[in-house]
Amino acid sequence: MYIIDLDNQTTLNVNIDTLEKIAQSLSTQSIEVIITDNESIASLNAEHRNKEMPTDVLSFPMETAFSGVPLEAMPLGSIVISEAFVKEKANLLGHSEEAELTLLFIHGLLHLLGFDHEVDNGEMRAKEKEIIEAFALPSSLIIRTEEL
Repeated sequence: MYIIDLDNQTTLNVNIDTLEKIAQSLSTQSIEVIITDNESIASLNAEHRNKEMPTDVLSFPMETAFSGVPLEAMPLGSIVISEAFVKEKANLLGHSEEAELTLLFIHGLLHLLGFDHEVDNGEMRAKEKEIIEAFALPSSLIIRTEEL
């Protein structure tokens, strides 16, 4: 059984079933998902990326295994998502908060899997679009991937 370890520190409604289906289509490892406020994600962004501001999503891949445990048996990593960004972008682009949260999860998951839109030639964007279409998510999310 696949497990997403959800730590929802907000009042945002999270459909864990959709996230698990998407995750299972891309990996067999467990994932920690944290939904938090802008203050907390800004602190993480400053600490890990030297950017003194909140952001929509951060990914922290598991890079080393514990002694005697193969890396593939470890969790894939952690995804941290800002509640405020979810609400703001969903409202701005006219889709549900659930859809926006799902998109940010996909984005974070692809980073955990080694994709990097800052250095690739559009592979991550293409993979995001492929997943959005495969799971029949709102087409407005494709527009959102162009901004991430």
